[in-house]
Amino acid sequence: MTTLTSNDPMSAGLAARPTRVPMQYLPQLSLEERGRRWDRLRKLMIAGRFDALVFLTNDIFWDMGMANMRYIFHVASKVSLYGLFLLDDAPVVWNSTPHMNKPYNFLKSMQEWVHDIRPFQGLGAIAAELRDRNLDGSRIGLVGYTSTIQTVPTLLAGEVEALRKALPHAELADAGALLEQMRLVKSPEEIGMLRRAAAIGRTVVNTMVEKAQPGVTEAELFAEMIRTQIANGGEPNIFNLLASGPVEHPSDELWHLLHGLDQPQAPSMRPLKEGDIVISEWHSKYGGYLAHTEYTVYVGTSAPAQLHDIFKVCVECLDASREHFKVGNTLRNVWEACRRPCERAGYGFVELGFHAMGLGSPEFPTVIYASGEGPPALNGSRIGDLVLEDGMTFGNNLDIYNPKWKLDVGCMLSDFMVVREREGELLVNTPRVLGESGKYK
Repeated sequence: MTTLTSNDPMSAGLAARPTRVPMQYLPQLSLEERGRRWDRLRKLMIAGRFDALVFLTNDIFWDMGMANMRYIFHVASKVSLYGLFLLDDAPVVWNSTPHMNKPYNFLKSMQEWVHDIRPFQGLGAIAAELRDRNLDGSRIGLVGYTSTIQTVPTLLAGEVEALRKALPHAELADAGALLEQMRLVKSPEEIGMLRRAAAIGRTVVNTMVEKAQPGVTEAELFAEMIRTQIANGGEPNIFNLLASGPVEHPSDELWHLLHGLDQPQAPSMRPLKEGDIVISEWHSKYGGYLAHTEYTVYVGTSAPAQLHDIFKVCVECLDASREHFKVGNTLRNVWEACRRPCERAGYGFVELGFHAMGLGSPEFPTVIYASGEGPPALNGSRIGDLVLEDGMTFGNNLDIYNPKWKLDVGCMLSDFMVVREREGELLVNTPRVLGESGKYK
């Protein structure tokens, strides 16, 4: 038996290398995809006069703060993940505490894009690496994360200030826009990841309908939906905006049944009852890529006709979205067509539109509110003439109600679409009829 004399097999002079077996069971992007992205980023760096990029990540907004890091390095971790990307050399990644790097950092067994992975021991090590490479007087881009909701870059002021003090002669500038530009149109490999995520989302629909039975608590239903994602190869991702309650209730009592709820507002230990409605929006995550699904389930077998009517209008809006998510169309044409069935029916909506998504959500461009409502980044302000390109990906937000019936009960529906030449390609294939859980008894 060989006795290791060091926590680092490499420094011990052994032939042992990190196992590659886990790569057979984890989502992988090809080296060709890596080459495409790295080449594109380096060209953008040259155009922007950046000599190096420092990626400062965190797990803000359901881990989406790591989106740009995942896009360039193909690694992820909730514990201290930083990256250095260079114009003319291989990148460096710093990850986690020293004890998580013994006998080696497991990221080396999960991918083959990056090989220089070191324990994170403070920003001083990153500054020292830049000095060693004679880049301490250069223009250095700082990459965090932004979205149409997270509009302020996720760069911690303390970390930026620490780098400024350690590199007083360097010019530090926000470079996140370079990555947002790159991620706007998805490659075939990225769409392949989204296809897998969407298939998991479709399986969650089945779980939602089957498990939404009288006596089952919100918490139990929520847990089964998350279990389904993980058991089918999805990453643990607790983005599930779920709400439930009785369709029929006293007129002087309001329920929150137009859109799902954030955690910890839901799930609760309230048991579902016959005549309840369950609405939910969730993201299934595969290889970091997020597929969006929304669906509505009635607990029982005889949902009110008004609820069926609302759901039918949701389907009409979905079909209109699909018809207009085609190459060369404008965003304005899509959102106007999507909303037309709702307008004809005289219905109202909480959200009625779409948001781009991939490694993050909602990505640019997003239009979910009517003109003039909500923040400009979410209501289509100044982006109506933006033209769709093949490979852009969107989740629908079809959250509709009939104000002449009830002001606090509605339906949620969505699918996940890829912009194509003739019409949008559906990836989830969400059921086109209202779910009724009583049929699963």
